[in-house]
Order: sequence, then structure tokens, then C-alpha cells
Amino acid sequence: MPSHDGLPKFELAFPGPLRDQLVAAVLSGAKISTSGLVVDYEHCGDELPLVGSRSVVIDSALRPVAIVEVTDVRVVPLAEIDLAHAVDEGEGYESVAQWRAGHEYFWHSPQMREALDDPEFAVGDDTEVVAERFRVVELLDGADGTADPAR
Repeated sequence: MPSHDGLPKFELAFPGPLRDQLVAAVLSGAKISTSGLVVDYEHCGDELPLVGSRSVVIDSALRPVAIVEVTDVRVVPLAEIDLAHAVDEGEGYESVAQWRAGHEYFWHSPQMREALDDPEFAVGDDTEVVAERFRVVELLDGADGTADPAR
């Protein structure tokens, strides 16, 4: 039985180039934080992540590639995201302003608005963000051709 059986999915963005970039950053160790919207969790009926919980990272081909463990979760207003969180997202952000611009672009995208069933959805300073930190605990077959425990 694979080690990821029964674990919830850890899906970054939507399948496609952005997810591929984000998954590669997770696998390389560059990405150790991520951001989601409380409204998205509520809309999907999902519980917020809990420290110590594990999930399986899914790539754009919907293959499991790694298991991650949550190390910290904060729910903060968008305006309170700090530089450490932005940098640890592993996307090359050098400022909170860059991070916010990139995330607003995604959160205001047609795909996200469709996923939320709200064609006018927009974030603001008070929008609640789930700032999650995690660590890779296992790489799975397909991540690098082996099934080795992560460092």
C-alpha cells in the first residue's frame, strides 16, 4: 500500500504551467510556504490545515509526487502577510508588494473566480489569507524516479 493512500490532496494553483512551477519549487526545497484564501476553503467545504497534518502533493498530470507535513498555519488579513512568508513561497518574490501583485493576479483570474462561483470576486486588505508553512517528508515515485525519504 503506497504511503500516501488516504491522505488529502495538496494541490497548488490549477493544473498547468503555474502548478508545474510550484510543484518543482516544492520538490527542490525552495517552496516551504503557500497562501490560500479562507473563502476558498469555505466554498469547497474544506477544513483549514492543521499543524502536523500530512497531505500528498499532486502535479499537473494529477500524479502524487511528494508528501508534505504542515509546520505552521496562520490566518491573517492580506495586508499582514510578511516578507518571510512571501520569500518562502519559493517563487522569487523579493518584496511583499511583488508577492501581493502575483497573488492578486491569480486570485482575480477567471479560473479562480469560476472556482469560487463569483465572477466579481476581488481581494482587499482585510481578506483572510491562510499562510501555511510545510516541509517535504517523502518524495514519491515520479518526483525524481525514486521513492526516497526527503532529507
